[in-house]
Amino acid sequence: MAETLSSTIAEISGLEPTLFFILMAWIMVWKGLAMWRAAKRDSKIWFVIFLIFTTAGILEILYIFIFSKMGGEKTVEQIKKPISKSKKRKK
Repeated sequence: MAETLSSTIAEISGLEPTLFFILMAWIMVWKGLAMWRAAKRDSKIWFVIFLIFTTAGILEILYIFIFSKMGGEKTVEQIKKPISKSKKRKK
């Protein structure tokens, strides 16, 4: 059974089974990290993009190291954080 599965994977993907499983592990690690960060930052759009598209980890890596640090979306903690006394208007 395992031999049949390995040969089927090799035929479909065009890769050797070992290389295929290494690639899948690579993708799952980066996808998991990116989806975790998107969920933590309450970035629903990014979460759905990562869920739908598979880009061999490239989009996920870009999100982790570039897009998530741009500050375009506020985190849940930032939204809930009360205005500090120093920022209130003085009367």
